[in-house]
Amino acid sequence: MASKTRRGSGGVTLREVARLAGVAPITVSRVLNAPASVKAATRERVLATIADSGYLPNLVAGALASNRSRLVAVLVPMLTNPLFADTYQAVAERLALAGYQVLLGVTGHDPRQEEALLATILSRRPDGLILTGTDHTPASRARLRAAGLPVVETWDLSEDPIDQAVGFHHPAVGRLLAQRAGAGGYAQIAQVAVDDPRGTRRRLALSEALAAAGIAETEPVLFSGLPALEQGRLALRRLLLQTPRRPLLVVCTSDTLAQGVLTEALAQDVKVPAEVAVIGFGDMAFAAHTLPPLTTVRVEAGALGREAAELLLARLAGGDPQPRPRDLGFDLIEREST
Repeated sequence: MASKTRRGSGGVTLREVARLAGVAPITVSRVLNAPASVKAATRERVLATIADSGYLPNLVAGALASNRSRLVAVLVPMLTNPLFADTYQAVAERLALAGYQVLLGVTGHDPRQEEALLATILSRRPDGLILTGTDHTPASRARLRAAGLPVVETWDLSEDPIDQAVGFHHPAVGRLLAQRAGAGGYAQIAQVAVDDPRGTRRRLALSEALAAAGIAETEPVLFSGLPALEQGRLALRRLLLQTPRRPLLVVCTSDTLAQGVLTEALAQDVKVPAEVAVIGFGDMAFAAHTLPPLTTVRVEAGALGREAAELLLARLAGGDPQPRPRDLGFDLIEREST
């Protein structure tokens, strides 16, 4: 059959690889397209034979024959944030087991950049997409729905998902932090944030809950672009000049900003948490090792990525097309910064 003798982009055929590995040609095909379906010992033998022989599968021909590209696009805001890197790593590892390659795109929290990336990516006919967030331009949303591909939106939940979604409710994070602020009896609350859409929802929900509870909040310190440690340092310098009431609770939309606040507090000999308390978001690897250790909101980024991959694979296998948002929740991790 043609599928058994198809040449790769080099001179070695799939049939020759099968003969050298001592397996049937269909086994080689399964190792390339669905490796999890092949026993580990056989899979390793076939992969070693492919490496030794120099066989290169013709992915274009395979896609035309199967109507599948074996390609999934994953869009993240940035890779410098360990949370998004962990999510991507978990997605890529799970999809690789199912025989899919991942095409990575970085949006920089910019819906217009996402729109441009989607136009390019969809022209390559991926089998599915995993996106970060639910904030898309009207053109992106229309293009994704018209493509008819499985889509999983991550790191957020929506009442109108494009297809599937896995994440958590960001306003609920803000409301929980307002409860924590009220219970702590702080004289003043301040927020430090960058203008990404999910952090903004947390920030606004916190402000609304504080106002409803009659708790004083100073003007937030806002930055554009991606969160950086120096922004946190600058924010605390501003707050110490503008907000004399103590103790001050500083709530940050990322652990990176919170680390900057703690660094500036140490530099200025401000006592944490007696004078300034700090809460971050993300529970990044460094959060438990700052001075003092950082109170933060934990989201299981790896679990989120694995669940996103499973949802996509289920849809690719013909599973239930009805949108089923998966709420993975979050936890407030109390440490010595509050």
